[in-house]
Amino acid sequence: MAPLELADDVELDLAEALSVEGYAGDTLVRGALLALASAAGTDGRWRVTIEKRIPVAAGLGGGSSDAATALRLANATLDEPLGDERLHELAAGLGADVPFFLTPGPKLARGDGTTLEPIELEDAFHVVLLLPDVVSKGSTAAVYQAFDARAGEVGFTNRAAALDGALRHGDLIRLPRNDLGSSPHAATLEQLGAFRADVTGAGPAVYGLFRDHRQAEEAASAVAPLGWVWVGEPGW
Repeated sequence: MAPLELADDVELDLAEALSVEGYAGDTLVRGALLALASAAGTDGRWRVTIEKRIPVAAGLGGGSSDAATALRLANATLDEPLGDERLHELAAGLGADVPFFLTPGPKLARGDGTTLEPIELEDAFHVVLLLPDVVSKGSTAAVYQAFDARAGEVGFTNRAAALDGALRHGDLIRLPRNDLGSSPHAATLEQLGAFRADVTGAGPAVYGLFRDHRQAEEAASAVAPLGWVWVGEPGW
């Protein structure tokens, strides 16, 4: 798992009561603050304002990153802030992706995704994200049910070993393909010059990694008619 420069803005202030503004569809941030208030024995009097930039339900961790940010900001306002381990526990109770966003940098996630190990990755590349207009994301439960139905666990040990080997050598090209989903748009980005392209998370967004900035911009222009496109840098 690796962060990008792409980010929502999350602002938190002390208030008379708990409120979350700016994104009507939020549930994770409110849940995070309620969990923190309960754990800390407080009333949870915070006002959070969210400005969304990360597409919703795209496999990009937008809701999880917002929840983790709200947890960190609200925890810092407490007279006795919770320790890192307890905050990690709260984050894990909200969703498997949330703990990742509590600390900076890329990490290898094991188990259900909440056991995290910092890793070293190169950052000398540019990222193109494509969220196709005609593809919608099913529920996470549905994605995993489909994985089970096609016996996706077969060969997992070999794929995990290949992933570990690629990370050990810092070789993003050798990373195994996403087990949860695929997209023909990944091949399109590779044809346009990406040295690595695949589905992000459970999808449907697709990423392409490019060595050359101009090539990344040209690829983004080429796929722009297909949907929402973002060009940027790694976030570490």
